[in-house]
Amino acid sequence: MSVRVRFAPSPTGFLHIGGLRTALYNYLFARHHGGTFVLRIEDTDQNRYVEGAEHDIITSLEWAGMTIDEGPHKPGDVGPYRQSERKEMYHKYAKQLVDDGHAYYAFDTTEEIDEMRERLKKSGNPSPSYDSITRQSMKNSLTLPQDEVEKRLAAGDEYVIRLKVPRRETVKFEDLVRGIVSFETAGLDDQVLMKSDGMPTYHLANVVDDHTMGITHVIRGEEWLSSAPKHMLLYKAFGWEPPTMAHLPLIMSPSGGKLSKRKAESEGIPINTKDYIIGNYEPNALINFLAYLGWSPGDDSEIHSMEELCKLFTLDRVSKGGAVFNHKKLMWYNEHYIRESSVEELLVRVKILMQDAGFEVVDDNYLKTVIELLHDRVSKVDEFVSMGAFFYQAPEEYDPNALKKWKDDSAGFVKAYQAKIEEFSEEDFVAANLKSALEETVSENEVGFGKVMMPVRIATTGQGFGPDLFASLELLGKQETLNRIDKALEKLN
Repeated sequence: MSVRVRFAPSPTGFLHIGGLRTALYNYLFARHHGGTFVLRIEDTDQNRYVEGAEHDIITSLEWAGMTIDEGPHKPGDVGPYRQSERKEMYHKYAKQLVDDGHAYYAFDTTEEIDEMRERLKKSGNPSPSYDSITRQSMKNSLTLPQDEVEKRLAAGDEYVIRLKVPRRETVKFEDLVRGIVSFETAGLDDQVLMKSDGMPTYHLANVVDDHTMGITHVIRGEEWLSSAPKHMLLYKAFGWEPPTMAHLPLIMSPSGGKLSKRKAESEGIPINTKDYIIGNYEPNALINFLAYLGWSPGDDSEIHSMEELCKLFTLDRVSKGGAVFNHKKLMWYNEHYIRESSVEELLVRVKILMQDAGFEVVDDNYLKTVIELLHDRVSKVDEFVSMGAFFYQAPEEYDPNALKKWKDDSAGFVKAYQAKIEEFSEEDFVAANLKSALEETVSENEVGFGKVMMPVRIATTGQGFGPDLFASLELLGKQETLNRIDKALEKLN
């Protein structure tokens, strides 16, 4: 059997980081087995549809390195790939369920359903639902005479189609992550399959699509586990073999509980994939990090390419418990992939970011040296701009935290250092000589190295940290360095 999996997001917003992990696990599983990765857009809820969301989903997957085999933009033999374009198919299968006695028409108004729930709450039922017991007192094709049902349908009365859930039955299936899972139907409501607006609910469309698209494995988030028994009942009603299920663990917030948008924002964690794209994260780093967020290869290895992950990934190594989103770990991955990138590979990206920030980059060799000086210090590629801005523009302001280390005697030490380096010719203005001059200043004033070096760094770069100071001054050149020191002494003294 050829493996076919699907990633089936709703276009109700930008692609959530949890959705990206679900897509990744589907993709890795498909590639591991030489199978097919399908993108299906579940847009039956038109009220929540967000313009541009589908484009965001596709571009996010492609940015992350996941090649979509079939989808709205890459049609195959089982399309359309948007549920809104498959309405006729859902109507056909919903009617089949009614005709076979596995579903029924329900004509109840919202008010009548609310009245039923209020009545049952007063009689001691804390959470009443439209189910195998309450359906007997409602207006549906199971309680109304057949001729009245036909009249209502012919008259165009509003109705929904509900699944006729058996009253006492155990639904059991094997989940590749959770093992044997069982549910009692006594706890299930008669799920609406077709809404009054003619659109299917998630449950009907999901089952029909997975079957007609030949999906062999459904790999989705744990939040859908409670829907699984309804889906199994539908497969049984249709007489179809259900796909193999695998429900993935939740992504947890560092402060506990599911990683919601609110929690992510409060903890400084980007929640949507586009935030990582805009934030200049390395896609390989994010993918490597997400792969390990609920899965491990069973050894101590942590760094793997997408190709390696495809070879290693198996569902039996996915954990049942939730995985905590550790942003520091993600940054560790990001730093690794920055370090692994050559200066030449980074040059094009950093040049664009520098130009976007308003800096004029006319000398690629100069920028290469900047990248070399910062290569081991940045965590993200955009930090080449923030940390390297002083190479292109003299500081107008000075880091307030750094200024805490500018003491009453700092100006004197900087002047003493300035006097020494003024004596250098342009040819002698190199890192080794600049360092020796600072060591001499330290020795002559009988102070610690930092007492001189920190104020010199602040005066020339505006920062209290950064790349090797002496190599930086060499790159800036003698006149620019002296000008910056003069300006800083004037402003800070």
